Amino acid sequence: MSAAVTPFPSLLGVFAHPDDESLVAGGVLAQHAAAGARTGVVTATWAPDSHRAAELGEALRVLGAGRPRMLGYADARIPESAPGGPRFLDVPLDEAVGRLVGHLRDFRPDIVVTHDAYGQLTGHPDHVHTHRATLLAVHAAGLEHHYPEAGGPWQPRALYLATHPRSGVGELGPLLAGVGKRVRSVPDDHVTAVVDVRPWLERKWAAVLAHRSEVERARSLPGILSRLPAATRQRIMAAEYFTRLDTRPGGGPGRRRLARLEA
Repeated sequence: MSAAVTPFPSLLGVFAHPDDESLVAGGVLAQHAAAGARTGVVTATWAPDSHRAAELGEALRVLGAGRPRMLGYADARIPESAPGGPRFLDVPLDEAVGRLVGHLRDFRPDIVVTHDAYGQLTGHPDHVHTHRATLLAVHAAGLEHHYPEAGGPWQPRALYLATHPRSGVGELGPLLAGVGKRVRSVPDDHVTAVVDVRPWLERKWAAVLAHRSEVERARSLPGILSRLPAATRQRIMAAEYFTRLDTRPGGGPGRRRLARLEA
């Protein structure tokens, strides 16, 4: 008798900017979508009618992650990303959390993926703020008396923080330092899931390239990666690292090398 195959869990990513989804979780998004799981992405910044929203739509199509779900706030460093609108950093936290709860209850994911507490390697303030708001929203989404106007309660099984262990920074560290960016990584034992995304690397890279305006910038990570030899770029992008936070009662797992993210 053959063993039953466990279906891949549905996955909702919550990220600060268009392109974050492709860079830090493009492999697992493509992996889950290819296995038939529902996948989606919420993006905190940039207006839905901006050029970067169009690029995001193309990237999500490549990854199989559905339509853009954009909060539409302004990037902390680019006011024209949402003309006349507030920066994501400046809106009341309760407002941002409530809107994220609405997306969580609408999509009803098994697992959620977002930035770690450092805001990834470079610590962009929008990344850090997205981490904070998502952490609160994942817990609030399961409580019926929080944000009742956002729909019926839904509790994701786990929250995964996209991160980089110190041993996994590798060639990326000097590249970022070379354009004046400080590198932030976590101790290796903070990482509880390492996913080998080489089978989906072609799709992941195509999604990054969809963010054409970022590829053209010299100091952006898509731009840096685009100038590398293919073999170097593939080494940098071949693994995705996560710290799992359980959202239901019970102890979490220790560090394990996984073939995929588990609910």
